[in-house]
Amino acid sequence: MKRTAKAVWKGAGTSGKGMLTTQSGAFDEQPYSVKLRFENEDGKLGTNPEELIAAAHSGCYAMALSVALEKEGYTADTLSVDAELSLDKQNGGWAITKIALKLDAKVPGIENDKFDELAEGAKKGCPVSKVLNADITLDYTLNG
Repeated sequence: MKRTAKAVWKGAGTSGKGMLTTQSGAFDEQPYSVKLRFENEDGKLGTNPEELIAAAHSGCYAMALSVALEKEGYTADTLSVDAELSLDKQNGGWAITKIALKLDAKVPGIENDKFDELAEGAKKGCPVSKVLNADITLDYTLNG
């Protein structure tokens, strides 16, 4: 399986602008720029690579955990995952240093120990976690 995305950049690094388009069409010429990435504190004027990684990680983790639960005979009513990515200056450049996953789960009938095992396994095993060179933490609330 292969998935694609395309970036088109025009202009100089700090003053130029780009557009992101994805194979699915979820993004169709979505704007991004250095200004939108670093000077837009609320993050609502356009996207950036870090936001897309956080979205990919939260989605991948929720799906991986859902599949792990199903294999053990459980079905989640809800898995709500927030991913907070930390982009920090490091060695004269920028690095993604941490992603904090926060999960609010409603899974009927599961014991805490079993859920903990599956939640941690999904954190380590989801394909996006595997590709990231960052500290990944998980904090969760389980409701039955």
